[in-house]
Amino acid sequence: MGGGASFDVVHILKKLRQDITACVAELIAKRVNQVPAVFESINIHFKVTGRSLDPRKVERAVRLSAEKYCSASIMMGKEGVLIRHSHSSVEAV
Repeated sequence: MGGGASFDVVHILKKLRQDITACVAELIAKRVNQVPAVFESINIHFKVTGRSLDPRKVERAVRLSAEKYCSASIMMGKEGVLIRHSHSSVEAV
């Protein structure tokens, strides 16, 4: 899920003409305490690095990935897994 969602975010930001140099997805997941130990919740945080990034465009890219393009997170959300997305931007040096 992290790899696919990161690909989406990078692809969208490039289309939005953002000078992106890196995107890292950090996932924290919680599983139920029974067998099968399926996911209960997943938090995915994107650390996007680039030059003069527009925060609205970064937010839009993350939202589009979550709501439209990332099939893994959309599928898991439909199965009852609570998926949360967040992001931060880092200025490239």
